[in-house]
Amino acid sequence: VQPPEKPLQTEEWNKLREDFHLPEVFEEVMLNSMIRCNSSVDVAKSLLTHLAKCNGDIPYNVLVKYLTLCVQQGQVSEIRDVYDIMKVRFKILESGAYNLLIKGFSNSNQWRMALTLLEEVKKIMIPSRTCYESCIKAASRHQEMKLAFELYNEMLAEDVVPTLDVLQSFFDFSRGMKGAELQKDIFDILLYLRENQIYPHKTFMWSIKLWFESLPGGNWRGRLTNINDSGQCPVCNHQLEDSNLTEEEYSNLSERIIRDVIHGTDTFRKTSPKELEAFQTFVENRLPFDIVIDGLNVSHIKSRKMQCENLFDAVSCLAKENARLLVLGRKHMLMNSSNWKREIMKEMQNKADFFFAENISEDDAFLLYATLRSGKHCRFVTRDFLRDHKACLSDSLTRHLFRKWQRGHQIVKKKCFPSVFSQQPAFRYDCVVQTTGDTWHIPYKDVFEEKYSFQVPRKWLCIQQK
Repeated sequence: VQPPEKPLQTEEWNKLREDFHLPEVFEEVMLNSMIRCNSSVDVAKSLLTHLAKCNGDIPYNVLVKYLTLCVQQGQVSEIRDVYDIMKVRFKILESGAYNLLIKGFSNSNQWRMALTLLEEVKKIMIPSRTCYESCIKAASRHQEMKLAFELYNEMLAEDVVPTLDVLQSFFDFSRGMKGAELQKDIFDILLYLRENQIYPHKTFMWSIKLWFESLPGGNWRGRLTNINDSGQCPVCNHQLEDSNLTEEEYSNLSERIIRDVIHGTDTFRKTSPKELEAFQTFVENRLPFDIVIDGLNVSHIKSRKMQCENLFDAVSCLAKENARLLVLGRKHMLMNSSNWKREIMKEMQNKADFFFAENISEDDAFLLYATLRSGKHCRFVTRDFLRDHKACLSDSLTRHLFRKWQRGHQIVKKKCFPSVFSQQPAFRYDCVVQTTGDTWHIPYKDVFEEKYSFQVPRKWLCIQQK
């Protein structure tokens, strides 16, 4: 449907509607088209006036579409009018409408209205990431950094994960601003990147560099560099953190994971205590392993190949070093089927120990248990990122140790050779944001990646206080 160039009268709208092959959805299709073509608000308004005349009111979903067009064009008075209509007609709105209203107000001189709406949302649900971030950016744009950080911390407390875009905006909007508290808040964002193993992309990295260099009287200087294999920074000669955990860190971490993650409540939702006990006995009788493999996960590596062949390739590749392997499988793998051939499974069982769990079990907990019980040398193979378990580890130090252990122990397949597996990172230093107080080292990527990647960056920003 091509939207008209100018507002139409009722009879003209009626004519268009009659000619349309599905008249009952005409208004929605027309408004979608107006949004796509960024039509004049007056044209859309004439459609709404026509609807109100014919039906006596305007349906909720049509109002939301009109609101989308107004927000897209920053028509604040129209956004305000739609909100007033909605407030009178509907007791509560759904999240889509709140997202639009908050976004619309936050980009205008009526941005405080967005904060009022955010409070309204909180009474009925946890606000979405879009709601929080629109308000944070509005506050930052108006130099109200204290308010922006309050909203940011509230967002984290609700487990709403911020985008890199909003994290970058803190550095952009507070450039050159004084204040010890503000500085501490910004440093906390860098520590958030560290704790969650997030690598900023190039434009975000530049924002960080410019923020440091703009600090009044700070004398910070940022330079881009590559860290050599020994872990020494060529710019400031500082030695980066070792990628290995100390004995004490390792035993603390494995105790915590076995206690919080494996014996915690989340495992038993998918695994019976009896099965977990059988697995623990199985592992304890065969310790230690060198590599633990999430069999089902690895079996999906190449979609055009049979699952058992994918797993066979992985087991054959990893068994080459005479490593003792444990493969976590599922009972359905033992049924002869198009994906699981009995003779291939038999051959694999000569190369590795197999534990076949029920078909609904929680593999990650088993994977972590067997790897940690085998000792510091043992590594594991999965394409998962084990994000869920990080949440069970309540304090940030343990979470950091978990990520550090994971970086040094997770084996992933190489992109170019799907049947070749390699450990990430093969560095002696830890690839994560780190600081000594008067230096910061920040690993970064050239491009933005929404999905987590196991590829560790080779490029670093070194920031030094002179």
